[in-house]
Amino acid sequence: MTPIIALVRLARISNLPTIWSNVLAASVLAGGMEASGLAIVLLAMSLLYTGGMVLNDAFDREIDRRERPERPLPSGAITPFAAFAVGGGLLLAGVLGLASFGTESALAGLALAGTILAYDAWHKGNPLSPVLMGLCRGLVYIGTALAAQAALSGPILAAALALLVYVVALTELAKRGVGHVGALIAAIALVDAAIAAAAGHGMAALICVACFVLTLVLQRFVSGT
Repeated sequence: MTPIIALVRLARISNLPTIWSNVLAASVLAGGMEASGLAIVLLAMSLLYTGGMVLNDAFDREIDRRERPERPLPSGAITPFAAFAVGGGLLLAGVLGLASFGTESALAGLALAGTILAYDAWHKGNPLSPVLMGLCRGLVYIGTALAAQAALSGPILAAALALLVYVVALTELAKRGVGHVGALIAAIALVDAAIAAAAGHGMAALICVACFVLTLVLQRFVSGT
């Protein structure tokens, strides 16, 4: 396994369409964004997600050495130093991307990066880890809305809370070893589709559904868990 393939596996890039659907649903609730701004937010959130996933495995490398020795880090396909460097760099780049929209979105980016790090470093044996994971997704909504220069209205906060609740339930199921976790992760995009549809944005809802399908397809090549 080459280092590039190892990083692709660590980053769980197959789940990225669910981040894109998060951003899309949040942006339409915030009143929309120019294409260039939306592209920057999509990239920034993608960097934050992939950085968090790489760091997740970096922190878990000793546990994986015992339980999943085929993973990239315990198998020696990539070094811990490289994983920490790449993961940290991706988080920083994501925060800087959000900071380009102003102070409020920069603070949201820092809050998201901090929550990601808290989850990565302290999710094993932590009963609050599902809440931390849910907060990460909720902060994607909040960060996107602030990047769009929108107020954190009731609909945006309610949507962020709905996503948080779904992800908390999903993470708790994953911790208990329930099957089909990949499909449940993909279904995050369906939550976004429902949120967009409820707000009267039919096209955005359809795109979110397409993100669900794309995630399932990509998971056939790169594991989402």
